[in-house]
Amino acid sequence: MSQEQAQHDVLEQLDIINDIARRSQQLISDFISRHAGALPEAPKDPINLSGAYFDLATMVISDPAKVMTQQMSLWQDYLGLWQATAGKMMGYTTPPGVEPDKDDRRFKDPAWTENHVFDYIKQSYLITSRWLESFVDDVEGLDPDAARKVKFFTHSYVEAMSPTNFAVSNPEVMRETLETNGENLLHGLQNLLADLESGDGKLKISMTDEAAFEIGVNVAATPGKVVYRNELMELLQFDPSTKKVNKRPLLIVPPWINKYYILDLREKNSFIKWAVDQGHTVFAISWVNPGKELAHKDFADYMLEGPLEALIAIEKATGEREVNVLAYCLGGTLFAAAMAWMASPKNKARKDWQDRVLSVSYLTTLVDFKDTGDLNVFIDEAQVTALEKNMNERGYLEGSEMAATFNMMRSSDLIWSFVINNYLLGKAPFPFDLLYWNGDSTRMPAAMHSFYLRKMYMENKLSEPEGLELAGVPIDMRLIDTPAYMVSAHEDHIAPWKATYAATGLYKGDIRFVLSASGHIAGVVNPPASNKYHYWANDKIEADADVWLDKAKQHEGSWWTDWSKWVKKHAGSKVNARMPGDGELIVLEDAPGSYVKVSAR
Repeated sequence: MSQEQAQHDVLEQLDIINDIARRSQQLISDFISRHAGALPEAPKDPINLSGAYFDLATMVISDPAKVMTQQMSLWQDYLGLWQATAGKMMGYTTPPGVEPDKDDRRFKDPAWTENHVFDYIKQSYLITSRWLESFVDDVEGLDPDAARKVKFFTHSYVEAMSPTNFAVSNPEVMRETLETNGENLLHGLQNLLADLESGDGKLKISMTDEAAFEIGVNVAATPGKVVYRNELMELLQFDPSTKKVNKRPLLIVPPWINKYYILDLREKNSFIKWAVDQGHTVFAISWVNPGKELAHKDFADYMLEGPLEALIAIEKATGEREVNVLAYCLGGTLFAAAMAWMASPKNKARKDWQDRVLSVSYLTTLVDFKDTGDLNVFIDEAQVTALEKNMNERGYLEGSEMAATFNMMRSSDLIWSFVINNYLLGKAPFPFDLLYWNGDSTRMPAAMHSFYLRKMYMENKLSEPEGLELAGVPIDMRLIDTPAYMVSAHEDHIAPWKATYAATGLYKGDIRFVLSASGHIAGVVNPPASNKYHYWANDKIEADADVWLDKAKQHEGSWWTDWSKWVKKHAGSKVNARMPGDGELIVLEDAPGSYVKVSAR
């Protein structure tokens, strides 16, 4: 190549870089001009994180010898890395001093192993991050609440500082930048500003292509009708797909924090569609997305106007008093409370409710809140008081605020992976039905959410005999003797499986506990056809969760088929298929109804 050609190429590249910089500056200027004076204030510290880290520093200073030992350990690891890297650069084969966990997808690009520079960056990060987290874990004398906060947010900081999250230290981003002459970074800036725009100045990371989905068309599309409605819920009855159905209907109670269609995504992974195909007459509660007008609705209101009114409506729709119930997450917590309420000898209406529920299937359900994992970081007196102040002003908690908390608990997967894809690589998010649902959160009435946080998470009153009173009736979980099928997820970060297992020591009826692989959602939404995950089952309930798992047998495939065999014992004989509107209830509108379409996006 001639010198003139080389100079021409350099000037051309400079022109491209200048053009990218000019266009980027214009994008930022336009955004600022549209939002001048409207950006949110800097957040305060309701978590008291500064106090927790101050306590940490105090404890660290009190033991300088331990600090010196840990520093020497870090220095030795660095020295080993430097020696190994120098050996590689001279052609020697040296094993890595530290490697990512086998399920860590951040470093899957071959350059992290094959390129000496990126391999050094990766190992340096892993050495430092693991040392820092170990350093924090080893500090003694720290208050348990402060220790939990420090551990959680140190891990969050470590994940935020991963070299994969920065353009100049991510080989995939570097390649994309060179191949597109920086257009990826410009597109990423456009994506970033668009997300700030949709969040009114707060960063609302796009996780999926929302235009790819439409409720009632390709999600929440199982055919059915709305057959009952009140202020808090619509009751959906789904059309049968078999000529004969089980005599006893199936009621699904979803969490009120989310839309019901987590169990009715696309046809191939819809639990509702699958249950209909198994011969169940399926009813599902679709919770309202409440506004300020429902601020006063509390936990007892949700119980009375939700599953209890649904049971009465189902009897009118089908003529059947006896029903099987499947309840998910907070819906399970609500229905367990309803079961204790129905069973209480102090309930004057007890005879009206006896023998209505033949079995209950609880999916990832907490009733003992003694140890709920990382969620405890966000629930203490200071934080709940601050939350209540905001809720009382608005009348509700925005679902997006709760979703942000859940995302922080899995920040590598639910935050930083999208930062890389959307903002550094400049790509559009992939259309994914589960993430579309995840972004379609519901609000929570102030009274309901305050009661739930205080009485359950903070005080753990639900597991205490007569610790709670609902609609004038003290409730006791130990009075529940209905057969129960319990499903938990091994990697669940929202309802840790050992915490959910604690309910086996409260219920008195016949219990089958099954542990699914994966997490809170994927462990539940796992159709048999996908053959993706396995589950563990043990016919005996042990006093200790670890002992139960040690004795459990692993089964390939989905827990859905195991549940189907179990619930069949309570489903009754076969009867002619029932269509919505056949009974006393008239059809109000087509499923999925109106409530599910009220979006808080």
